Amino acid sequence: MHIKAFEQYLRYEKRLSPHTLTAYLGDLDQFFEFIKTTYQTTNLEEIEHFHIRSWMVQLITEGLSTATVARKSASLKTYFRFLLKQGRLQQNPMLKISTPKVAKRLPAYLQEKELQTLFEKVSYFSNDEFPALRDQLILALLYGTGMRRAELIGLKVQDVFLAEKTLKVLGKGNKERKIPFGHMVHDLIIHYIEVRDATFPETNTRLLLTDKGKPLYPKFVYNTVKKYLSLITTAEKKSPHVLRHSFATHLSNNGAELNAIKDLLGHSSLAATQIYTHNSIEQLKKVYKKAHPKAGD
Repeated sequence: MHIKAFEQYLRYEKRLSPHTLTAYLGDLDQFFEFIKTTYQTTNLEEIEHFHIRSWMVQLITEGLSTATVARKSASLKTYFRFLLKQGRLQQNPMLKISTPKVAKRLPAYLQEKELQTLFEKVSYFSNDEFPALRDQLILALLYGTGMRRAELIGLKVQDVFLAEKTLKVLGKGNKERKIPFGHMVHDLIIHYIEVRDATFPETNTRLLLTDKGKPLYPKFVYNTVKKYLSLITTAEKKSPHVLRHSFATHLSNNGAELNAIKDLLGHSSLAATQIYTHNSIEQLKKVYKKAHPKAGD
């Protein structure tokens, strides 16, 4: 089934993130297990569109969301295109398959006043103890720069350029970009590094560390953000990505150009960034309804 070759293709040519790579390979395993059990075959030449369609129907019947089924369909589409390109398959069974349409969801974000309250509370709790400063810096970087959780975890001390108030991150597809930051983040980084170096004198290239001086990991960041967001909101979503969405939404609401937001977020195209204009339009509607004398007519 050429899974190993496909994995190498995803890893080194498509440069997918480890998380996405695992999802693609998991989707393939699930599909082949289905046709093996249901149709007693794993022969690539015997796979036809009805095999794939019946698998998708079963996924929907099991209660999977349209978005999840669409992603699994995309995994198969990439796989069969790869096989055709390599000359390992003569026809593409995905040609007659329509990907389920996924309704666009507006990203969850916090209001500016809520985040102002958050940082007031965090500042109140913070002191010269390492964990408190580290938590404050995690929140400040996620909201102040809009970086992804993986980018935050990967930050190294040498990636921070204090004089020019920028930092370098390694984004999706191993693409580097520089992001500016403000005075609050600048002063917090200086203070944090002083306390960090005093707490953990041994050399560690990672900027942000756990209480034991080890590099951060995804669940640690998620739990930290959730803990502090719970202080200021009852919203269901309290993930690090909510701070990234808030960063982009507030930029858009305050007149930032879409191309600039795209570059700051590290998006490869405007399509992923345009969703933030919906939030801006909702903001404009509220302003119009409140301020225009004929808004109620």
